[in-house]
Amino acid sequence: AHFKKWSVQALAAAEGMAPGNALRLEFLRRLCVDAASPAHYLLTNPELLAQTSAESGANLARGLQYWLEDATRLVTRDRAPGTEKFQVGAQVAVTPGQVVLRNELMELIQYSPQGASVHAEPVLITPAWIMKYYVLDLSPHNSLVQYLVSQGHTVFMISWKNPTAADRNLGMDDYLRLGLRAALDAVGAIVPGRGIHTVGYCIGGTLLTIGAAHLARSGDARIASVTLLAAQTDFSEPGELAVFISPNQLAALEAQMQRDGVLRSESMSAAFALLRASDLIWAPAINQYLRGQRAPLSDLMAWNADGTRMPCRMHSEYLTRLYLRNELSTGSFTVNGEAVDLGAIGVPMFVVGTETDHVAPWHSVFKTGALARSGDYTFLLTSGGHNAGIVSGPANAKRRHSLRHWGDAAAAAAAAATPADYLASAEQRAGSWWPTWQQWLAAHSGAERVAPPPMGNAAAGYAPLGEAPGDYVRG
Repeated sequence: AHFKKWSVQALAAAEGMAPGNALRLEFLRRLCVDAASPAHYLLTNPELLAQTSAESGANLARGLQYWLEDATRLVTRDRAPGTEKFQVGAQVAVTPGQVVLRNELMELIQYSPQGASVHAEPVLITPAWIMKYYVLDLSPHNSLVQYLVSQGHTVFMISWKNPTAADRNLGMDDYLRLGLRAALDAVGAIVPGRGIHTVGYCIGGTLLTIGAAHLARSGDARIASVTLLAAQTDFSEPGELAVFISPNQLAALEAQMQRDGVLRSESMSAAFALLRASDLIWAPAINQYLRGQRAPLSDLMAWNADGTRMPCRMHSEYLTRLYLRNELSTGSFTVNGEAVDLGAIGVPMFVVGTETDHVAPWHSVFKTGALARSGDYTFLLTSGGHNAGIVSGPANAKRRHSLRHWGDAAAAAAAAATPADYLASAEQRAGSWWPTWQQWLAAHSGAERVAPPPMGNAAAGYAPLGEAPGDYVRG
């Protein structure tokens, strides 16, 4: 405690230091404090010494075995132990459906209905491409897809291809054209004449807002609503990720990606782990290698170990244009030479932030209300982090959430609202946010339910190509 207090005083940001440099200094201070903590070493941790004495060193023998296994996996690139219990298509990603579109960037999955009638408007989900889509279709009890289907929604999911060096030149425009817009075309052909509820998670949500604004400007009215899950549109306060985002660091990253063609999943995982080093590096290391205790993996942990790569061009554009230059919130981001104005999004919006998000801080996510200026805008804040907060299951006693709605008459108030305003006025609720959102979806759908649409539309070029979860998620 004394060392921590001293380090805060000794390494405090100097007057006039740039905010980015101050953030990096604080990041380095935390890493140093973690590394110097007596609790992290056998000889200076009384609890570890007592356990070692009680077990006659058996804990250290187990820990050594775990370390050797992990070191071997680093060389052979094998998956973490326990992941074999969560095989894609067997234990996770098991909601029935069909792949109805496959192109060079994504597969589109249409999920099978589970009743004689459904809400008329389909739901299209755009996940992030830094993760595999099945974080939203984990085990049946905590699968968002399964929950939506069980509530009578026709659900479509984009499953991104895991890129290789050959895909190095895929950029944001490709993710819009071959991803979001191709999926909208397919959904519109399979469920014709209906508005489409669109959902975007993380950077998939950023892509969705860009696409929705661009389509609105061109008069395309297919999108009925926009839901964003832990997705940023204003990157002026990107949170702790800003530690890794500076011109010099991006130049070094660009050089690496130009050489490899992609950013490997290990690089992203290491960066995220450093942001929470105490929880994601030191605690697991102590438990496994010193205590000799290896906890079983959960489905979410197994999914997290199933990493993806990022194409060189797209990742460079994303970090430079959105994070570094913040072009989207300033109106200077362009698609096909046309500026993207998020204020053009006039459809109902439902935006979800998570309290302890290290990737998309909720204060940053909240700013979407000022940019989009929807006349029907709801912001919801749930307990949990970037992944666990979103994947909460429909019945979760450990979760809580709050929300506030701004209608047409309060559009100006929504644009001017601050996070503090929200906290002071939001309605507090216990439990998972899923039922709250589902009720919102149902309320923004047609009053009458209809017969489920067919699986695919062969006449329009969307014949079923195989069962979900498809091929790309296994890549």
